[in-house]
Amino acid sequence: MTTELEKLENGDWYYFLDEEVVARKARAAKLCQEFNAISATDPASQTAKIRGIFGQAGKSVSVQATFNCDYGKNIRVGDDFLSNYNLTILDIAPVTIGNHVMIGPNVGLYTVNHPMTAQGRRQYLAKATPITIGNDVWFGGNVTVLPGVTIGNNVVIAAGAVVTHDIPDNCLAGGVPAKVIKPLETDGQINTSEK
Repeated sequence: MTTELEKLENGDWYYFLDEEVVARKARAAKLCQEFNAISATDPASQTAKIRGIFGQAGKSVSVQATFNCDYGKNIRVGDDFLSNYNLTILDIAPVTIGNHVMIGPNVGLYTVNHPMTAQGRRQYLAKATPITIGNDVWFGGNVTVLPGVTIGNNVVIAAGAVVTHDIPDNCLAGGVPAKVIKPLETDGQINTSEK
C-alpha cells in the first residue's frame, strides 16, 4: 500500500494531515523558527543555519529573516542567492533556483495546491508540482509563484506579480496573472538612462 508521503513525493493527491506529512512540516517549522531567532548582526550563523535547512546551496547565500518553508530539503539554490525579508517557500515539491538570483521582500513560492471541489478540500487533500527558476532572475517585492511554474534565465518579475504560467528567457514579466511585458537586453550593459 502506498503511504501518503509516497503519494506526496510522486506528485499524486495526498492526505495532508497524515502523521508523516505533519511531522515533516513540523520539523521544518522548528528549523525556520531557529533561523528566524538568530540576530541579524550574526550573518555567519544565519548562513550556516539556512544551509542546514536547504537541500543544496551554492556559494554566497544570504537569506534575511523571516524565512518559512514546508520541508527545506526540497529547496536547491545556486551561487549568489539573495533573498530579502519574509520569504516563504512551500517546498512540498522541489524548488530549484539557479545562480545569481535576487528575491525581494514578501515573496511566496508555492508548490502545493488543493482540490477545486469542496468535497476534495473536506478530505484534506493536496498535490504538489515543482517550481524551477533559472539563472540571473530578480523578483520584486510581493511576487507570488504558483505550483508547476518554470521561469527562464535573465528574467525580472515585477513587484506584485502573480506568476501562474511559465515565463521564457530574457524578459520582464508583471501583472496578475503575470505576462511578458518586454524583452530584456542580454549583452550585459546597464542602461543608466532608464527611469
